[in-house]
Amino acid sequence: LPTLPPDDYPTLPPLPKTSGSAKAKVFAESVAQVALAAGRDESLPMLTGIRVEIEGNTITLAATDRYRLAVKEFSWNPNDPKVSTAALVPARTLAEGAKGFLNSNEILISLASDKDKLMGFEGEGRRTTTRLLDADFPKYRSLLPSESSSTADVSTQELLDAIKRVELVAERNTPIRLDFKNNELVLRAGSGEDASAEEVVGLTLNGEGLEIAFNAAYLKDGLASVNAPITRMSFTAASKPAVLSGVNNEGVNDDSYRYLIMPVRLAG
Repeated sequence: LPTLPPDDYPTLPPLPKTSGSAKAKVFAESVAQVALAAGRDESLPMLTGIRVEIEGNTITLAATDRYRLAVKEFSWNPNDPKVSTAALVPARTLAEGAKGFLNSNEILISLASDKDKLMGFEGEGRRTTTRLLDADFPKYRSLLPSESSSTADVSTQELLDAIKRVELVAERNTPIRLDFKNNELVLRAGSGEDASAEEVVGLTLNGEGLEIAFNAAYLKDGLASVNAPITRMSFTAASKPAVLSGVNNEGVNDDSYRYLIMPVRLAG
């Protein structure tokens, strides 16, 4: 194997001063929930990162590629209870680094000054330091609707399975149509007599029904990241984004994670 003199190895930046701590599993799972929505186009660096917002004892993570937006909030233990700061961390670096802390009990989070532009993570013999992105993340909070005209609660796994079946007949990047009515969801994919499919899934609909279409891959990503047996889909109109969140077995909605997905315009 080719070798390199130890003295030629680049010096790693020192870990910034610890800013606080969080449960390692919560941190790792939260990062995974939002990282999938980050962009991969390096010509748009502001979309390739995860925005980390720290306000007191709450951390908010957000990522978007313009077609979907994932936002996750979780609690942590800050050294300064009045801390208020934000950083844009490369999504790929943060996602890969977070996986290494899944088996740790606690993770120490360090955020350097604006001048150093560094963020670090440490837990049980492992540490990661990354430089921050020097870009402005989009103002995303205004995109999240404060209310909805209708909601649909559906089994997360049943809907995922139905999407996988109907998309088999559709060409790549062909949207899947979802028709919400009478407490049932009709999924349709493909067109023409030779390549079309339809599935029906039961749900609980509150409000007016509607027909809307989504990119199948983006919708599956959102459902898989909700981490709940029931997914609540909230709508304002068929032409506007929908928001996915989780509902537990007791019927309680958990909006600490929200996945906003843009619809695909229906023809005709």
